[in-house]
Amino acid sequence: MIEAPERQEHIENIRQMNFEDRLELLIDIAYNTRQNNKLERLIKDADFRTTAPSINNIDYQPDRQLDQAVITKPAIGTYIKAHHNILIVGASGNGKTLLATALGIAACRQFYKVRYVRLPELLDDLLVEKNEVNGDFKKILAKYGKHDLLIIDEWLLTGVSQEQATFILELMERRSGQRATIFCSQFGPVAWHDKLGQSQIADAILDRIVHTAYHIEIDGEKSMRERYGIKGQAGFRKRLNDVLLNITWP
Repeated sequence: MIEAPERQEHIENIRQMNFEDRLELLIDIAYNTRQNNKLERLIKDADFRTTAPSINNIDYQPDRQLDQAVITKPAIGTYIKAHHNILIVGASGNGKTLLATALGIAACRQFYKVRYVRLPELLDDLLVEKNEVNGDFKKILAKYGKHDLLIIDEWLLTGVSQEQATFILELMERRSGQRATIFCSQFGPVAWHDKLGQSQIADAILDRIVHTAYHIEIDGEKSMRERYGIKGQAGFRKRLNDVLLNITWP
């Protein structure tokens, strides 16, 4: 608000406005600045791998078999209010992470607290914190249990140990019916059971995830890397933002 009057002097005919109108402008500027700062902070705290994806930049080419209505409905955030989950399933390189990130950024724009994490990193964090706090699950899970939306990438890409499955169960128990979670996986829920190992724990985990979840499957004759000529992981990271900006969207 201190800076705003100086900027007002550059507005044509500003001195012809009455006090109330000029004050309203000052308040609008202060409010918008605060909201923009809050949004930037939420996006930064979410720890996305990239901030380029947007709901408006989803690739709906026919071979991907994506239903635009299915994508745009969750984007308004009703699933977060209802504490429902989203399962994004597709082969490696088909854009699961980009879609999940786009949904995450849309959630940040609605001022929800979001966190992105890969499952291997999540399990490592839980193991480290367990050793530090002597197994107090309340403290261990607080870091990931408090976010309105948790995005877990590389979900069950490989099998997990019984201890890791127990960690997952405790986290899902904490979030089930209380928070929303997005799972990005190369495999559908049918294959999760074997990767979780112990049958009773696997049943309990799936019960807390699947029944209140939206299912989004991404197909595609080509991966995102092949589709846009991105060669190699280094090239993929380097050109990711440019590719997203140059795709022709509907």
